[in-house]
Amino acid sequence: MNGPKIYFQIGPVSITQTTVSSFFVMIVLCVLALFLGKGLKKRHGKRQVIVEKLVSMLYGLVEDTMGKHNSYWTPYIGALMMSSLFGSLIGMTGIFRSATADLSTTLTWALMTSVLVWACNIKQSGVRGWLKGFSEPIKVMLPMNIISEIAQPISMAFRHFGNIMGGSVLTSIVYTGLAGISTMVLGNLSRSPIAVPLILLAIGIIVFFVGIKKVKLSLKIIGSAVVILGVFSLLEMFDILSGVPILTLGLPGVLSLYFDIFSGCVQALVFSLLTMVYVGNACPPPESDSN
Repeated sequence: MNGPKIYFQIGPVSITQTTVSSFFVMIVLCVLALFLGKGLKKRHGKRQVIVEKLVSMLYGLVEDTMGKHNSYWTPYIGALMMSSLFGSLIGMTGIFRSATADLSTTLTWALMTSVLVWACNIKQSGVRGWLKGFSEPIKVMLPMNIISEIAQPISMAFRHFGNIMGGSVLTSIVYTGLAGISTMVLGNLSRSPIAVPLILLAIGIIVFFVGIKKVKLSLKIIGSAVVILGVFSLLEMFDILSGVPILTLGLPGVLSLYFDIFSGCVQALVFSLLTMVYVGNACPPPESDSN
């Protein structure tokens, strides 16, 4: 795994794979917003019902986490969540690189969260009150509070980036390893007498039908795997579909479902929740509402 490729430069600005992926995600989200938001009617259609339900759920999540007085943050939280989700899933296209697999993307979002927190604190207490808060409750806490402010965006950025990038690296390692094992196994079988693949086929068929008779899924799976191995060995022997890494079929796809889809959804939710918690703490309810 390498870092994002640099396509070209415009002065001091480098246009990388992450830049292209991020702009494509923004275009997709804008097109979706226009498509889902047009033609709204009082008499709801199926599309409008689904969209309104999702928007209501998002508003409910923001109000439950940040308080009803902070519901105006919902559009920003929604944009952040969708950018994170689509930025992770775009890597599954095989054309674009996941935008969230670049630390610069997640660090930018984390710094935006910190800036929003600081802006809310300054709005509540003024610049002097915000600076005074670093030394409370005692001045000894000043270094610790400063370190905490620095660590907050770093931990948010590395958590999101590490999960997405780590999943991509692990999937690539597994795929490469299985491809090597597949080449080695099929290569040895293709150089063996033709009786060996035929015996594998026979054994696989017998095991498969025994599994059917005894209603055992494990025997069915083992039998199917042995049959597939025997078939591909024969194909390799006669130079048909030569070099196809059969062991890479299936398992990398299952890993991709977890690391790309499940992990991408979880990280988008976690990052958004952390943003809501930090910003919500900096924007307490008005005194009239809290009394």
